[in-house]
Amino acid sequence: MTQCFDCVRNRDLDRQNVRMSDAPEQFRDEHRDWTTTRDRAAWGPAGLAALASMAWLDATPRAHEGIPGTWAAIGSGPAGGVAVGTLDRESVALAPGEEARHGTLTLRAFARDGEISIRVLDPARATGPAAGAIDRYPYDAALRVPGTFEERATAPVETLAVDGHRSTTRYAGVVTCEVGGTPVELWVHRDGGDLFAAFSDSTADPARYAFRMLRVPAPAGSGPVTVDLNRAYLPPSRFSPHYVCVTPPPANRWTVPVRAGERGIVPSA
Repeated sequence: MTQCFDCVRNRDLDRQNVRMSDAPEQFRDEHRDWTTTRDRAAWGPAGLAALASMAWLDATPRAHEGIPGTWAAIGSGPAGGVAVGTLDRESVALAPGEEARHGTLTLRAFARDGEISIRVLDPARATGPAAGAIDRYPYDAALRVPGTFEERATAPVETLAVDGHRSTTRYAGVVTCEVGGTPVELWVHRDGGDLFAAFSDSTADPARYAFRMLRVPAPAGSGPVTVDLNRAYLPPSRFSPHYVCVTPPPANRWTVPVRAGERGIVPSA
């Protein structure tokens, strides 16, 4: 069973300053801080846009386009096996999440449903043709809304990743709130101190985003929450085609518009 692997891997990039004080002026100041952090996370040397290539591995050592060395997978299991490679005649073994350096490149092992891959982060990609700027809606205090979290594990739900991979997951519960007077719900995972969800709304446009993501500070159990839609952010897969983000479940596909948060990438001049 799975949730959005890439979104969990990048959670520390997206959750900065998610908790805000009660003063409206502070909301805007802290939101500016959050957008600055997001920009660094996207375009930094090891940021989201730096993911230049990726290959799924099997038991046969081989070279892969755009990836230094030769690589194979050893072992399997829910967390994946180990990526074993040869770089500059040196043996390297990387468990999921572990990294190795090769010149200016970072090689990182990544697992999904028992399979393991090797990824290459290249700082040149984050400053080259793939670089740009995140376009955002103006901050709207009316889209910081109260909600309620009900903690109740769902039955297994089929998931679909952006690369077509199908799996299943169980959600930890449901957040309910209103957007423009319309009741909506978010099926969420617990992720550290946050509730995490992917969602879409009627402003979705494949040229800019098919869906976005959101983190909500989590209560200890069921209870009230604050849903700040100004913190809706683009998924990692908008910054590189090599991310394998999971698309929203049907309940999180809203028919109402959410004109808040990140809304696209403006290419660099």
